[in-house]
Amino acid sequence: MDADDVAEDLYRLPPVQFTAARNAQVVEAKRAGDAAAARRIAAFHKPTLAAWVSNLLARQKEEAGQLLELAQALREAHRTLDPEQFRTLSHQQHAVIAGLARQAGGLARQAGQPVSPSVLHEVEQILRAVLADPEVSEQWAVGRLTKVPAVSTDFPGTSPLAQVSKKDAEPEEPTPAPAREKAPDAAEEKRRARLKDAMKAATEAAAEASRRDDDVLRAEEEHEQATARRSAADERVALLTDRLGEAEEERRTAAEAADEAAVRVRDAAREQKAAQRKAASTSRAVERLSGGDSGR
Repeated sequence: MDADDVAEDLYRLPPVQFTAARNAQVVEAKRAGDAAAARRIAAFHKPTLAAWVSNLLARQKEEAGQLLELAQALREAHRTLDPEQFRTLSHQQHAVIAGLARQAGGLARQAGQPVSPSVLHEVEQILRAVLADPEVSEQWAVGRLTKVPAVSTDFPGTSPLAQVSKKDAEPEEPTPAPAREKAPDAAEEKRRARLKDAMKAATEAAAEASRRDDDVLRAEEEHEQATARRSAADERVALLTDRLGEAEEERRTAAEAADEAAVRVRDAAREQKAAQRKAASTSRAVERLSGGDSGR
């Protein structure tokens, strides 16, 4: 038994189903004689609801790839960005995270597990940690986070104590830099351009995710309304079906009564004809007898 394959299946399940499914897989592994796999599977931790929702987003390859690319670009560039530019990028970063969190909420609804705003807030915390921490980023990328990471969601080196002013960093007697030392500036410009491109792509993806989320909400509302109409129609059909059944029963009963009455009509008609023939015969006999008496 492949424990990784089992993990892939388990971490797709809603948290309420996780423990029972994991324990069943442990039993299955033991039954198959694979003690090592049984131990690995038993060690899998149940994810919190927020972690499970973030794992759903991690399995959306396009959105996950853009976030991971953005994370890498931010971690490469944050130490060399000027404060104003970093504040601008930070604002865009918040917009991206909010949009992706909304999309994750939509994925949870589609999976039959709507989540509250507080859970989505925790999802945002996870996504910030993904941007800031390479280790969290790797864990999230495979879709197996089990809880909100207990790490700072700020980029290292961005706190006031960590900032070093140019005056403190410069030597007292700076010497002119040779022309060949300008190469790092070009590399930095490339990093900034790559970061801006990644931020733009992520922002556009977040906006598209928000639009898709709105489409999902509208579709869900239409589905609920259509389901309600179908339920009402089903009730009417059931009622009319019952009435039709009753009418058909009445029809059968009336048909049987009509058939019986028809038989009685035929019998009565035969008896009537027999009586008429008998009356006619009797009348003729009386006439004959009457004629015979007058002749004497």
